[in-house]
Amino acid sequence: MSEKTPGESRGLLDSLTTLAASLVAIAHTRLDLLSSDIEEEREHFFSLLVLALTALFCLGIGVLLATLLLVVAFWDTYRLLVLGTLAGLFLAAGIAAWRIALHKARAKPRLFAASMSELLKDRQQLVSRP
Repeated sequence: MSEKTPGESRGLLDSLTTLAASLVAIAHTRLDLLSSDIEEEREHFFSLLVLALTALFCLGIGVLLATLLLVVAFWDTYRLLVLGTLAGLFLAAGIAAWRIALHKARAKPRLFAASMSELLKDRQQLVSRP
């Protein structure tokens, strides 16, 4: 029969404590990375939203004034032709912008790509340990 000495049980307890501390440190690091990813994405989204709304407002006012100018300039001769042409151009531009927006939305990288890759590395290191 082998008897366990107090030093051996202490070694196992120390190992478990060290393992738990390592797991907590890994979880803390990953949550910190996840938090950074979320914050970065939020700031990026809001800056794009403000810029997009400002651009849409300014472009909308500019298009409205340009259309009004052309219609007034050709009021006596080609007002229907000018209105039809401008309506077609605006519809085509709107459809093109919609398609570009859809393409960009589909081509965007995954939200937590960096966090997921770090977690995959951690998993591979834990599995490869003897």
